[in-house]
Amino acid sequence: MTSLKICKINILFSLLALLFIPVCYAQQKEMDANSQDNKTMAENGKKQKNTVISELAVHPVLPPAFKISGYVDAYYAYFSDSVGTNNYQKFPVISPKSNVFGLNIVQLTAQYAAEKVRCIGTLHYGDIPASAWSPVYNMIQEANVGVRLTKKIWLDGGFFKTHIGTEALLPKDNIASSLSIITFYEPWFQAGIKLSYAPNDKWLICLHVLNGYNTYIETNSSKSVGLAISYALGDKGNINYYNLVGDEFPDNTKTKHLRILNNVVFNYQLTPKFKVSLGADYISQQNSNIVDSVINKSSKTAVVYSGILTLKYQFVPKFGIYARGETFSDNDGFLTGTMVDSDLKITGFKLNGATLGVEYKSMDNAYIRLEGRELMMDSKQKIFRTNGTNVNNRTEIMVNMGVWF
Repeated sequence: MTSLKICKINILFSLLALLFIPVCYAQQKEMDANSQDNKTMAENGKKQKNTVISELAVHPVLPPAFKISGYVDAYYAYFSDSVGTNNYQKFPVISPKSNVFGLNIVQLTAQYAAEKVRCIGTLHYGDIPASAWSPVYNMIQEANVGVRLTKKIWLDGGFFKTHIGTEALLPKDNIASSLSIITFYEPWFQAGIKLSYAPNDKWLICLHVLNGYNTYIETNSSKSVGLAISYALGDKGNINYYNLVGDEFPDNTKTKHLRILNNVVFNYQLTPKFKVSLGADYISQQNSNIVDSVINKSSKTAVVYSGILTLKYQFVPKFGIYARGETFSDNDGFLTGTMVDSDLKITGFKLNGATLGVEYKSMDNAYIRLEGRELMMDSKQKIFRTNGTNVNNRTEIMVNMGVWF
């Protein structure tokens, strides 16, 4: 794919993000007219809140101004890939150890919100931060402070959870417990400033200036810039566009490697019992094509694409079933790294996955989930090992129990 085509696709994502603002605004009156129906739906949707909006939202000023909250998730998991007892699996994030009773996370959050200032700090511990979080400031999940510039505009600075992603970071905020592969390779945490504009209760627009991609500390002299646009479809769901633009290579690198991440997310409560989440990523990086790099130091742009579809059906208030399908392709390996496949070709990861699970919620703030997933790499990419044989697939089974307050 030529650099010109890549540029056109990235421009198209940005234009679509800008175009859906007036389109959604035109629908706002219709949404308001149906607000009574939305309220009925909201009673069923409150158990699975709009986590994308809530991660970004301007914190409301409600008494009490100071709040303490916490969350614990414990697990048992089995993986068919043989990596040894107490070793982290490939793509380690949620329930990352096999045949082990483990602790995904225990976290404690302190939050203060007033009319013109706000701050939040979260400390965490467990297998999630140990396997996937920043090695620097590892126990800090987020810590930032904000000031209100106008009635509808806030400026925040510090350490943040990522603004990118179809899926949130924690099991309690997602339909499924495990995370898709694209979520593993998207940024999880970031440091910088955020300018938030909330013109009404439906729209949220945020501009981020950051140290870089999935890092708290700066790795070069350039900064990354990100945009987040969220539109709430009443109480039924939301439409979101996120991006992140930056070059993460050292300053002394002669060629540019500008990376542009585009992420589009659609969440919707189709009926009181049926929920759908759909997400797509398109990521490009300059001068990163494998074939061209072998020949002449690479002058072509490489791309990653992925898609996620997650469905949940709530049989009764306490029992639900969910399923997820995912696809991921990084032919040039600029996110996943490269490998030599069975044909002795250098390539990046390409895979598909299917997840099926059941959930029991005894309370709104607690869950027990039993979940299975099958990951299937390209037939020539045998990165897993089962019973002494290199294979291209992995079976996962996990049980998760979580409570938050």
